[in-house]
Amino acid sequence: MNRAIAGCLFALCTAGPSASAQIHSEIALPPNGDNQRAEVSQWVGLVKITIAYHSPRVHFPVSNDRTGHIWGELVKFGLFDDGFGPVRATPWRAGANETTTINFSHDVQIEGKRLEAGTYALFVELQKDGPWTWIFNSKWEGWGSFQYDSMKNVLRVAATPHEAPFTEFLTYGFEERLPNSAVAFLQWENKRISFKIDVPNVNELYVAQIRKDLEAWPGFNYQNWAQAALFAASNKIDLDEALFWANKAIYEPFRGAAAGVEDFSTLQIKAAVLHAMGRDADADTTMDHAVRLPSTNARGVYQYGASLLASGRAARAMTVFKLNQVLHPDDKFWTSLGLARGYAATGDKKGAIANWEIVLRNVPPAQRGNVPFFEKALQALRENR
Repeated sequence: MNRAIAGCLFALCTAGPSASAQIHSEIALPPNGDNQRAEVSQWVGLVKITIAYHSPRVHFPVSNDRTGHIWGELVKFGLFDDGFGPVRATPWRAGANETTTINFSHDVQIEGKRLEAGTYALFVELQKDGPWTWIFNSKWEGWGSFQYDSMKNVLRVAATPHEAPFTEFLTYGFEERLPNSAVAFLQWENKRISFKIDVPNVNELYVAQIRKDLEAWPGFNYQNWAQAALFAASNKIDLDEALFWANKAIYEPFRGAAAGVEDFSTLQIKAAVLHAMGRDADADTTMDHAVRLPSTNARGVYQYGASLLASGRAARAMTVFKLNQVLHPDDKFWTSLGLARGYAATGDKKGAIANWEIVLRNVPPAQRGNVPFFEKALQALRENR
């Protein structure tokens, strides 16, 4: 088939199939109408979304400018009879050549409506006045929409077309990407339409995968158990299991095969789980033990106290800052920094000023960049005595 004949057969992006130019042909030939095959994927958490399509262009052939003749002409409004196959009322294939498909590795929500994991044909029904409609259809194998079966529609969602910068090739993409959602869009010529994909259980999927991971090689490393517990605590999910994971990190991940580690870090994660469970007294008891471990340094105790200040627990923070000075009398920077901040938070300006002065006399090299901040805090206290 020469290019002239191919061009005639595919003057419209919805034209009929040519057996010698399908992607499943027995020999490798250019795609019908030079509509190159394309694929785009996006992960939302652990969910992989893939759109596979053929991409027509506005100028076809290159000398033929079809700008202004795409929507409503080349791509018809409503359901139409393309003259091929058994169906007389078909939507647009949302691309060219073989049926455009979309695959979801896990269940998702499309514009708030549930859609199970799997592969679907993706169609669009256009309207001259009013919203267009995305159609997800379980019959995904075929050429274009010639074998379209409305009885196999799984989901229909409305979409408002918007004006967009000129795009020569029909293009799919993803935008507004968040940890639990993304917006898929189609853009061609001067129009863009989209639909939102939500994964409302994204953290549950992570925890389910973490659970599997910990049963395998990652489970021999206590740090993986600790990180798993921290993730669950941070997202307030499966907290009973998170506490089990935290204890595994501390004591024994795999009996007789891997040792746990009781240190400030693992105990702090356990305390975070207990706090997420509403067991604040148990969390405080755990941290009382953590700060007294011989391996815990003054900086770690300071950071714990600072986190208490940030959460509004100034009295508890002051207890920790004072204990830090008792436990680490040779450290003049971190212990005094904690006391300076603690006294300032509790309204003791004299104590805060005295400790800021000690801080400034004992700044370690790694903290020299913070000296202007320290000086500013001290100056503000002096001016407001």
